Amino acid sequence: MLHHLEIGVSDLENSLRFWTPFLRQLGYEESQRWSGGVSYRSGPTCLCFVQTPGEHLAAGFHRRRIGLNHLAFRGESRAHVDELARWVESAGYATLYADRYPHAGGSDHYALYCEDPDRIKVEVVAPA
Repeated sequence: MLHHLEIGVSDLENSLRFWTPFLRQLGYEESQRWSGGVSYRSGPTCLCFVQTPGEHLAAGFHRRRIGLNHLAFRGESRAHVDELARWVESAGYATLYADRYPHAGGSDHYALYCEDPDRIKVEVVAPA
């Protein structure tokens, strides 16, 4: 079981405007805040977002490089995935594969795909 995952971001406050409401809708609660980051917890799993130091910002993030490709979360239901999709759109964040929503991952896969402010791909999957 995953204990925690730490993700470096380019602008912590900008990222938190996405991640805080997004994770709340998935049942995560803020568990710790410090000068360089914030952590959110759901059960035993913790997600931490930390400010990337200035000397490492230039390379930026791209999911096609070595490392993290995307984060996938379990939604409660298809209606829950749809609620999150509406929130992503109304909040002005990028939805991926919108022309194929909600079956961009295949006819048996009901999911939202979007990006956070650093273009980290995020997926929310409804139960089968």
